[in-house]
Amino acid sequence: MITELSFTNFKAWQSVKEMRLASITGLFGTNSSGKTSILQLLLLLKQTIESTDRAQVLEFGDEMGLTNLGSFRDTVYGHINPGTMTFGLDWSLPKPLVVTSPENRTHTLFSAKKLSLNCEIDENGSDHQLAVSQVEYCISRHKFIMGRKGSGGNKYELESILVPESESSKKDETEVDAGADFRFVRNTGRVWDLRAPIKFYGIPDQIYAYYQNAGFLSELQLAFETLFGQVYYLGPVREFPHRFYAWNGSEPADMGRSGGRVVDALLAARVRGAYISTGYKKRRMTLEERVASWLKELELIHSFKVEPVAQDSNIYQVRVQKTPSSAKVLITDVGFGVSQILPVLVLCYYAPKGSIILLEQPEIHLHPSVQSGLADVFIDAAKNRDVQIVVESHSEHLLRRLQRRVADETITADKTALYFCEAGNEGSKLNTLDVDQFGNITNWPKNFFGDEFGEIAKTTKAIMLRKKGMQG
Repeated sequence: MITELSFTNFKAWQSVKEMRLASITGLFGTNSSGKTSILQLLLLLKQTIESTDRAQVLEFGDEMGLTNLGSFRDTVYGHINPGTMTFGLDWSLPKPLVVTSPENRTHTLFSAKKLSLNCEIDENGSDHQLAVSQVEYCISRHKFIMGRKGSGGNKYELESILVPESESSKKDETEVDAGADFRFVRNTGRVWDLRAPIKFYGIPDQIYAYYQNAGFLSELQLAFETLFGQVYYLGPVREFPHRFYAWNGSEPADMGRSGGRVVDALLAARVRGAYISTGYKKRRMTLEERVASWLKELELIHSFKVEPVAQDSNIYQVRVQKTPSSAKVLITDVGFGVSQILPVLVLCYYAPKGSIILLEQPEIHLHPSVQSGLADVFIDAAKNRDVQIVVESHSEHLLRRLQRRVADETITADKTALYFCEAGNEGSKLNTLDVDQFGNITNWPKNFFGDEFGEIAKTTKAIMLRKKGMQG
């Protein structure tokens, strides 16, 4: 789970420092306030990690990618020339990462459930040529920094820094640290300059030949890659429903950014025989059953089923029943909202346990009561599947339901992180919404969801003037 995010000079954001992420993180705000950019940063990192081009520092994407950001110059804040961008994140592991000594495998050098990565990227003094100025991994109180020698060029050095215990604010109970005793030991032979990092985060293989005891850095790198391998994304524009769906028997990694593989996922889970926990001492459900139960609980439809058009056919239809007494019809013949919420529900329960799910405006085309119910879906997925959800939304109803669930103790305030984004003359600004133990937001921004009381006052005034005119 990502626990903290920091970055500078990314799109509309000049600086974001130590942004806390929780089991459910909500990003609210006006249009063009920078909400989506926060998700785009995470998508940029993911698609760079998954890119086959090891020489590309950042993969800005294209129309077929997770996100299409153009170029570095398009992405850097204020289109600064030459530009510099930094980003860093902390994340927690399901179990401690244990690093043993290469000289003595029974001796633990480091052990911790919390890791961090920080990176600085610049144009290295030439147009459009990106380079990593510095990449830093941190485990326990040790920072391992691979940085450029001097202000330019392509020569690097590796160093280990011990953070004084008094300055370490992120210690966890699983930590084991080698302390000041650890240092990198160089192999005998000629001294040569180290090559640049691979992509924005990768330790070059040369390091492992150069030092006797640097092999563990590959474990930190693998942990970072594993983290983003667990990131799933669903965009705001979902596909229209179809009358027929062809399935070739494959198991998709996710729904696709527009939810186009939702039926594939349902069928793959059916064949795999996957079951989902619905809570302590409650009956487990198949993915199809869990999705159908939510659609019914949200009062969208009574029943839901994916069926082949004929025996042994690979062509399927999604049939739904609006009420217990109504006929079964195709999903194309009911309200549009059903097909739009379907990928959201399926992704929350199809993604592996412990996944990180990024959602853009999941409430689109949904009735206010269903928007409220989405909060209950997210809470259920977070509690029973250990899924982390980062959602960008305009929905007051979703936020209000989250507040209510904090008040009735369905979820605790510390399991949520809620933010209001607003545009400003010096870039976007991130405002933390302070939620107390009773679900109250103690620092509501002005006109958070529009000027409700202003509208009521103006309506009342208009009525009074109209009545006065009618009497006159």
